[in-house]
Formats: sequence, C-alpha cells, structure tokens
Amino acid sequence: MATASPPRGEPDVYDLLVVGGGINGTGIARDAAGRGLSVLLAERGDLAGSTSSSSTKLIHGGLRYLEYYEFRLVREALAERERLLRLAPHVIWPLRFVLPHDKGLRPAWLLRMGLFLYDHLARLRTLPGSESVDLHRSPVGRPLQDRLTKGFLYSDCWVEDSRLVVLNAMDAQSHGATILTRTGVASARREGDLWVARLHDERSGTDRTVRAKAVVNAAGPWVSKTLGGTLGINSRAAVRLIKGSHIVVRKLFEGDQAYILQQPDKRIIFAIPYERDFTLIGTTDVPYDGEPGPVSISGEETDYLCSCINRSFKTAIGPSDVVWSYSGVRPLYDDAAENASAVTRDYVLDVEDAGGRLPVLSVFGGKITTYRRLAEHALEKLAPYFPGLKPAWTGEGVLPGGDMPDADFDTFLADLKRRRPFLPDELARRLARAYGTKVEILLGHATTMADLGEAFDGGLTAAEVDYLRDHEWAVSAEDILWRRSKLGLRTSPESAARLSTYLDRHAVAA
Repeated sequence: MATASPPRGEPDVYDLLVVGGGINGTGIARDAAGRGLSVLLAERGDLAGSTSSSSTKLIHGGLRYLEYYEFRLVREALAERERLLRLAPHVIWPLRFVLPHDKGLRPAWLLRMGLFLYDHLARLRTLPGSESVDLHRSPVGRPLQDRLTKGFLYSDCWVEDSRLVVLNAMDAQSHGATILTRTGVASARREGDLWVARLHDERSGTDRTVRAKAVVNAAGPWVSKTLGGTLGINSRAAVRLIKGSHIVVRKLFEGDQAYILQQPDKRIIFAIPYERDFTLIGTTDVPYDGEPGPVSISGEETDYLCSCINRSFKTAIGPSDVVWSYSGVRPLYDDAAENASAVTRDYVLDVEDAGGRLPVLSVFGGKITTYRRLAEHALEKLAPYFPGLKPAWTGEGVLPGGDMPDADFDTFLADLKRRRPFLPDELARRLARAYGTKVEILLGHATTMADLGEAFDGGLTAAEVDYLRDHEWAVSAEDILWRRSKLGLRTSPESAARLSTYLDRHAVAA
C-alpha cells in the first residue's frame, strides 16, 4: 500500500535522497530506482502539490520557443511528445490546435515557416502535420470573430499533469523506492561518508533521521531555498520565479480542437477544451518575487486573460464567468532575460560535491514535457558517484495503467464498457482515462454501481476513494478532488464535506 509506514529502528541508509514530489522529483526517483539505486523521496505536501499541477497541461514542443532559437529544447520536447504518447496513452492524448493569423501581428509566412520547422524537428511523425485552414469555411472557425479569415492547424498533446506525477511515483515505488508524502526535509548535512537528513512528518509532528550517499534537490520553486537553507550550500546557479495563472469558464466552443491565440504583446494564450463542459484559458507570465508558497490569480491577470479571449472569440467573457482559477510559480533558470516570457524553459542541472563525493544535484527550470529526459540527464551526472549503475530504461518503460495493447485507448475503453456494462458511459471514460489498466484494481469484483460503495458527486465512489488512498497517497478531499481528479468542478460543498468525513473516519479506523 502506498501509505505504508516507514521502517523504524536504526537510521535508514539510501543511495539517493530526493527532495520534492513534483514531476522532476518523481521522474528522477523512478529512473534511479529502475537502475538499481535505493531511493527515498520526501515531499512535505502532496504529490504535484505545487507547480506540477498548475501547468497548461500540454505535452508539446513549444512552438513559440522557436522564436527564441531554442531548437535543441524544441527538438527534445517533440521527441518526448511522441514517446510519452506511447508510454502513457491513458493520461496523454493528441490535440489539434487552431492558430489564427491575426493581421498586424506575426505575418502568415512566419507562422508557416515556424510550423514547417515544428513538423520537421519531430523525427517521429505519429501525429498529423500542420496545414492551412480557411476559418470562414471550416467548422473550427465558427467560434472566432469574422475578422479572422485564415489560419493553421497543427498537433500537440494533452496531459493530466498531476496524474502523470502520481504515475511516476507509483512506478518508482514498484521498483523499490520509498515515497513519503507530508514529510519535509528539515535539514541535511554531510557527516563522514554520508548525508544525514532529518525528516519531519507534517501529520504526526515526529522526526526521523535518514542517511544517503547523494541528494537530489528537486524542490521546484524552493530549489534555491533548499540548497542554501536546508542543505547549507551556496548556489552557483540562480532561479527566476515566474507566476503563471489560468482561468476556467463554461465551454466557449464545440469540438475537440484547441486554440492558440496571438496577442499584441507578442505572448500567446491557449483556449483548450476542458473536462467536457469547460474551457481552460492561460497562461500568464508574471515575474514573482514573493515566497514560493501557494499563490492565486490577480485581478489584473484575470482581466488580461478575458481580454485575450475577447480579441478573437465571438463570445465575450468577463471575470464573473470564471468558475475556477489556478496559479503556480515556475522555477525557471535565470538567464537574465528582460522579458518574463522570454526566460528559457530549458533546464540546468547543477552538481556540487565534496572532493568528488557526497554530491547534491539541483534542478533548475524544465518543463513537464521533458521531465523524462531531464531525469536521464540527472542520472548521467550522478553516474560517476555510483559505479555499476544500470543503463537507461525509461524510454521504453510504460507508466502504470498504460500497458494497453498498441497503446490504443479507444479499444481499451470499448473493452472496459463491454466487461463492465453497469458503468455509465461518462464514468467508464473518466475511470479509463485516469487509471488505464489499473482500473481493474479499483473496480475489483463489482458488478453494480452499488458494489462501489458510497457515492459522492461527479461519479466518485468509495471504491475510487479507497483506491486513491491505498495506492496513490491521497490523504485529503483536496488531493482527490483537485489533483487526482478535477471532480472539484462538479462537487458541491456538501459532497466535499462528506468526502472529508469519509477520509477522517477511515484514518481513525486505520
């Protein structure tokens, strides 16, 4: 079970202590555990509790990064897009984007050239390439204002970002890693031949000491604070914090396509179909100099995102139309760029050691699309400290639930409906998307909805809650409603309170 208590007794000794349970921390823990290292990951909150659940939820090459000549990053991201689509077909799927040509902004020839590069930098072409589109003739142009007459179509992918983090943690655990949530690293220092770290259990208030041969600082926005404070090391690299915010409104358009909209300030804004009945809009890029804790959208950011939509869509929106918003702080590597939007999304891995031993590797920057390659590069940098390290493996390692024949989600879903006819169509689709082949563990021997136990809003049942608690480190209603799922959009305060009571009752019983 994911919530098993840590071992007691003498201080544990691990090869690798990973600080941070976001996409980079869990990705590195998974890769390292699969190469034979003993790994402990400590996350002081919930998995994906910060930046990794606050993305635009895209696995993409980063079309606009071509303007900043980041060809290596785009090429690597496009290769990862194709690979991850095969390795996690339940939580990642293709998405077609509409890019209108907006007169007075980037010229059509520049957009066409950028898309040509985008298509050809991707060596694996499982997704359809770009093409021109007449917005007055095509259905995808119907939601747009009449002044937008032509544009382009291209492909990228959607990802359930916080679920991708959990899947990496699950796979790390299946390879022997110990995953501790609600557990902060209070301090760590080099003592003799090992790092000695004090872990603090946020729920019980108790401390525990562990030892490790190396430390990975994947603390996201807290990377500099962790390096200088928790680990007591002066950093040679700097982090630049950028706040990105998104809003969610009721569905603005029909169809499965998304829109990428140019803005007069040279930024681009996405409008993406979201959770069937909604549209996700984002993101902003605002320099942030506060504490890297929980953040929220400002009124100015909300107004900005609404105005971006109102420049291009026939249906106008305002702040009163926002049904939910979320914000995150991205820890980008500080490359001294003046414009926040121009700061590189590439990553930097900084290693500091003590005379060739006891290294700490710190992760600066990065994007969710390239997390797997970042983890591989991290292990390459750590390899000299671990002779005999097994070879890279995650490029072919299917993530939990993704082991469906030919990575064919539609066939898998049809088979699930055939085998479990009692599931309503929408619930079957949601469960298949969230859990893939692991849905069989969740459903067990159920043959009716009643067999799944107490029902909450949005199709959530006690069986799913138990699965999330036992296998995915879910502790609170927020974990379940906003990170393991987005059922918070469909859950009443009364149902959320019942869920919290259910979780508390189980915790007491346990």
